[in-house]
Amino acid sequence: QVQLAESGGGLVQAGGSLTLSCAASGRIFRLNVMGWYRQAPGKQRELVATITSGGNTNYADSVKARFTISRDNAKNTVYLQMNSLKPEDTAVYYCNVQSLGYAYWGQGTQVTVSS
Repeated sequence: QVQLAESGGGLVQAGGSLTLSCAASGRIFRLNVMGWYRQAPGKQRELVATITSGGNTNYADSVKARFTISRDNAKNTVYLQMNSLKPEDTAVYYCNVQSLGYAYWGQGTQVTVSS
């Protein structure tokens, strides 16, 4: 079993920045893809960004050039640097980790961007 601990959410003005962190712990053998998803009120959960164990990244079009995903394999941690935040980025952000064919989710962290 893998546990995920997220941190870094909060309230920020439009144009500001936030960095989310997600640390994995527990029975970790190999963390493959790590990523971030978000869910705004009344909307479906959507992919924000993912990163493979080899460092290949994938971003939603809406966040390209503004968000950067990275990971520290030694610390089993994935980060999401969010710049130039917009009110439409407001959502609960969830960390997701894939390991040995299983997908694990964090509890979510709220990001609110005021206009």
